[in-house]
Amino acid sequence: MKPASPAPVVLVTGAARRLGREIALALAAGGWRVAVHYRSSEEDAIKTVADCARLAGDAASFRLNLDDEVAVRGLLPQVVQHFGQVDAVVNNASVFEHDSTASFSFAALEKHMRSNTGAAILLAQALHAHVSERQAAEGAAAQTGRFAVVNLLDQKLWNQNPDFFSYTLSKAALEAATTMLSIALAPQLRVVGVAPGLTLTSHLLSKEKFEALHKLSPLGRSSSPADVAATVKFALENASLTGTTLLVDGGQHLMKFERDFSLM
Repeated sequence: MKPASPAPVVLVTGAARRLGREIALALAAGGWRVAVHYRSSEEDAIKTVADCARLAGDAASFRLNLDDEVAVRGLLPQVVQHFGQVDAVVNNASVFEHDSTASFSFAALEKHMRSNTGAAILLAQALHAHVSERQAAEGAAAQTGRFAVVNLLDQKLWNQNPDFFSYTLSKAALEAATTMLSIALAPQLRVVGVAPGLTLTSHLLSKEKFEALHKLSPLGRSSSPADVAATVKFALENASLTGTTLLVDGGQHLMKFERDFSLM
């Protein structure tokens, strides 16, 4: 009898808390072994790893700053060393700091581009190399569509305003990279974007304000963490999906907002 294949492994960046944690838990519940990347939230990462391990039997955490190119290049090999393989990457981690056309600087743009765009591209590059090596060794080239990268984007790209200028530029670059990577890395990898609407509150919004803004969509509600996590899982597991972005926002991108939600 042929031995059963090990459960697939996914690396989720920024997975210690908030939306990244919800994605990690949803994937673990679906049978994925999860590599939890985090930058500084160690206690949260430990809890997320424990919760994922209870669901999937195996999980581990990996700490590094995504603006460090050398560290990012070493991340996927670390995950491979622990799990023996990696089958997918979810680029969820994001720097989100306010600037405007008036306060824009090279430094602000570089900070966002390194973490939000450059790191995601390097991890896709590393996964492609890893999968190519596996397919050459295992003769698994026929498994087209099995391996994937999901990039978390933002409905803001389809509903632009000038707030969070450098953040928006970094996400626009990642959206363009999603298209280019889907061409360049095929057939080994699929590359898909997922663009949530207003999903979680922050220190910039009161609970009441968040609830009011969350209702501003054609459907009367924007995305929930569960909605986004389910879409990421769908994108990872649908073998024919690549080179496109799924907007999960209750239709918020169809409405015009003059300011970012946090400044309305």
